[in-house]
Amino acid sequence: MPTPERITPGFLRAWPLPDPGGSKYARGQVLVVGGSRRSPGAALLSGRAALRVGAGRLTLAVGASTAVATAVALPECGVVPLPESRGGSVRGSGLRASAADLAGADAVLAGPGLDHAGETAKMLRLLGRLTSPGATLVLDAYALGALAGHPRLAGRGRRILTPNTEEAQRLLGRRLRDRDADTLAIARRYGAVVSCFGRIASPDGRLLTVGDGVPGLGTSGSGDALSGAIAGLAARGCEPLQAAAWGTYLHVAAGVSLSKSLAPLGFLASEIVDRLAVEVVAVGQ
Repeated sequence: MPTPERITPGFLRAWPLPDPGGSKYARGQVLVVGGSRRSPGAALLSGRAALRVGAGRLTLAVGASTAVATAVALPECGVVPLPESRGGSVRGSGLRASAADLAGADAVLAGPGLDHAGETAKMLRLLGRLTSPGATLVLDAYALGALAGHPRLAGRGRRILTPNTEEAQRLLGRRLRDRDADTLAIARRYGAVVSCFGRIASPDGRLLTVGDGVPGLGTSGSGDALSGAIAGLAARGCEPLQAAAWGTYLHVAAGVSLSKSLAPLGFLASEIVDRLAVEVVAVGQ
């Protein structure tokens, strides 16, 4: 197994972000698919994170019952209402309502706030067909559960997976034994870049690390902040490995900063999101 490369500010400065360009379209378009009736805030967190790292345009495809409230809560976004089941889960077949946005997106993040395994699996099948071939697809949360055991469910294009430890176990079909080796195994099995608790791996065997971060990062919505940051960087033009490396570092750096300025525990995912732009500047970009 390769020795992990340590991600530092110097490492990232030598791997700079794409030029921001002169318009919002030059910085890329992000589509976040999620936001069921029970968890509308997850898509909001991810979308705000994408904007905080510099993505230019954001659309949230969320359950119809939450769409108006979502648009008011985040006036910077466009909203696509998706059909729901009686229980408030987003219907997978309803993804066709966002077909035009999928075709135009530079990065698509699917998963934040979804809550039905079967409907999410239907959605992933459609994503593989409706997403532009050149776009990066980021999968998180319930989308990873649907993907587990089905590596080709969402196609074989540019993909990034952001599992937590429980989701990583589902993807591997076993308990985790070694975080470095397990992250690399997921990347190879699913043909995707993987960010898992500070480790980033690519299918070709490259392995990067930012370490374990701080305990306060283990808070509700923190994973949505991470996946949104990665999607935003991918929309800006980063290749999948670069987007995952930068996004993971910024997420951890935001947590470290908040643990020092606020408290080791108790900071919120929304505060992590708001710190991301500051951390980009701190790196020197």
